[in-house]
Amino acid sequence: CSVFSPVSPDFTADERMEIETIKMYKKDLLDDIQVHDQPPTPFIVISFNVAFTFSKTMEKGKQFSSGKKKFNMDPKKGINYLVDNKLLEGKAQSIAEFLYKEEGLNKTAIGEFLGEREELHLQTLKAFVELHEFSDLNLVQALRQFLWSFRLPGEAQKIDRMMEAFATRYCDCNTHVFQSTDTCYILSFAIIMLNTSLHNPNVKDKTTLERFISMNRGINNGGDLPNDLLTKLYESIRNEPFKIPEDDGNDLTHTFFNPDREGWLLKLGGRVKTWKRRWFILTDNCLYYFEFTTDKEPRGIIPLENLCVREVPYPRKPYCLELYNPNSRGQKIKACKTETDGRVVEGKHQSYTICAASAEERDSWIEAIRASITKDPFYDLVSVRKKKVINQAPQD
Repeated sequence: CSVFSPVSPDFTADERMEIETIKMYKKDLLDDIQVHDQPPTPFIVISFNVAFTFSKTMEKGKQFSSGKKKFNMDPKKGINYLVDNKLLEGKAQSIAEFLYKEEGLNKTAIGEFLGEREELHLQTLKAFVELHEFSDLNLVQALRQFLWSFRLPGEAQKIDRMMEAFATRYCDCNTHVFQSTDTCYILSFAIIMLNTSLHNPNVKDKTTLERFISMNRGINNGGDLPNDLLTKLYESIRNEPFKIPEDDGNDLTHTFFNPDREGWLLKLGGRVKTWKRRWFILTDNCLYYFEFTTDKEPRGIIPLENLCVREVPYPRKPYCLELYNPNSRGQKIKACKTETDGRVVEGKHQSYTICAASAEERDSWIEAIRASITKDPFYDLVSVRKKKVINQAPQD
């Protein structure tokens, strides 16, 4: 007696029917073998093996597709699912090749996975960067390739690790261009900020070539980079902005490129006081929240102008922060949200209560929100590295 496993509900109706047909064919073959009480003919064995292999291949294909979907929703869970089902080796090189070569992966999810600080993620980032070939490319060309393969996360520490890995790889591929990886690191950030300055319509004071050259003085171990090199990089960005790697291609992608901070938080409802998990992005003095990282449009937009943020106690939710208007107590905050039917309506909140997973995460969100109005997210990273380079320069 043969036991058949139930057909997964993930299959389409046609696929389920085809699998049922294969199962019936398999059962008929086995019954025929038992009735005749003789060894099966080679044709029967081959037919049986082909049918069985086809069924297993379809099952694996479905599992792999399911794993990619899980990855796009939650990168760690998606990778764990693929490894547990023996569809991917749990080693850094295999994971890096999956992230680099596989189609249909969300670029935000790739960046989220590569940005984590656990050892497997650090090794995967190193292997991922080494899959890029930067030989004989100028820095803008290399950055275009690198920044198209994933989307940079918002947290400064993650950006620092990823750009450090990029600078190391670029200098390994082009040993005579810069005197140190620090120079490459600083100039890479300068190019990213130049791209924002020249092509973001919200930036009114556009960086000139002269200012771009001036801001990069002394970064080559205390010396200056050649003006013709900086001019070529400037003109490349001026003539063609970076393509922003977003899977949905919506118009908001430029807004969400290199946000100040992003991550999962719980948000308390306005009229109905329930907690809902939302993906928050902090950028351009606004807080956006989405139901999923892959959503094309935010569910809500909270302009931070005139608002304040503070730590707030809440029953059974120990790590909360509150957005409020100190000058208009009792009035609704000017914000908007998207209803399930697609209508954009005014928000109902007099204040926004948001819960983080830990005190450290809550405090870093509070700090980031307070800083977002006045600070460029790259400013601290670059200024620290510039000081290091200039201080280490040989003195005459």
